Amino acid sequence: MSEVLHLANARLVLSDRVMTGHIMIIDGRIVAIVEGDRVPSGAVDCKGDYVMPGLVELHTDNLERHIEPRPKVDWPHLPALLAHDAELASTGITTVFDALRVGSIHSAKSGYGEYARKLADELLDARAAGHFKISHFLHLRAEICSETLLEEMAAFGPKDRVGIVSLMDHTPGQRQFRDLTALKNYVAKKRGMNDADFVEHVENLKQLQTKYGAVHEKGAVREAQRYGAVIASHDDTTADQVAASAANGVDFAEFPTTREAAAACRAHGIAVMMGAPNLIRGGSHSGNVAAWELAHAQMLNILSSDYVPAALLMSAFQLAEIWDNLPAAIACVTQTPAKAVGLSDRGRLEEGLRGDVIRVRTVGQTPLLRGVWSRGARVA
Repeated sequence: MSEVLHLANARLVLSDRVMTGHIMIIDGRIVAIVEGDRVPSGAVDCKGDYVMPGLVELHTDNLERHIEPRPKVDWPHLPALLAHDAELASTGITTVFDALRVGSIHSAKSGYGEYARKLADELLDARAAGHFKISHFLHLRAEICSETLLEEMAAFGPKDRVGIVSLMDHTPGQRQFRDLTALKNYVAKKRGMNDADFVEHVENLKQLQTKYGAVHEKGAVREAQRYGAVIASHDDTTADQVAASAANGVDFAEFPTTREAAAACRAHGIAVMMGAPNLIRGGSHSGNVAAWELAHAQMLNILSSDYVPAALLMSAFQLAEIWDNLPAAIACVTQTPAKAVGLSDRGRLEEGLRGDVIRVRTVGQTPLLRGVWSRGARVA
């Protein structure tokens, strides 16, 4: 028998408007969207709640948090993967690009080892076995300041569901960490460094950038093209850096750190992603440009939960307040990120698309998630 999900008397968030109506999903696909408040026999009465597409997350550190819940604490990978998957489902995310670092440093005390290929294999095996609630793709974070970037990227190929390669240059003194105090606070807490360790860490990264930066950047772009992945820049700060990103074929910019960089992205036709926590908190924890400032300037296209999965839905409703336009705000967490990575089968409520939907009620200005369905099957 066919699997049927029928949600009625709902405020359907379409691409261009909010419409009271009902939506039917059969065998994982949207088959009907009908206007009106009638509740057909057998349908779920949503009692005026919003029904909108499932959220699409392009950049999240959440999986790494589950496999290493504390510094130097390794957690079993399959339970970590399942917990990560369930957590995202519980926040309304139905498609995720799991960020895995590629590029390791073995020559320094502050270095870090290789893990991405092994974890990717475990993730893909779990997906193939049907263990996940939601849809998973890979996002490889290509660390330019590393020793083994190209060797690690060579281990991946077109069959690995690598949808995004982001170019990460964490050289101290530029981009996200122009302020070395902010960098010191971040790495000291994460890796337990003392002052001498930090000085050594900074010098080592600068040397790696000098030695490998240009060849790693070119090689990472080449590998992304081999995978068929979209390329993202990370922490662009100046117009010149954005121009270099455009030359590399970058499709979207993760967290530009200045208004200048965001404006340059717009001029080059590069979509701008900002962090949902930045928007909710009213500013960047690193002292970079505030997401609300770019939103008011119409220079924000995509939101990412970054390090707080539950922030994605909350930030979309906050953005709706800024723009006084709920469909446009919801598009920043559904339609626009899906389009940025070439996923044309989701991100919108339209007949024929995947039945990834969420039901939301608002309590004051806070969205309350009432149900999550992936391909029409309830997952939260």
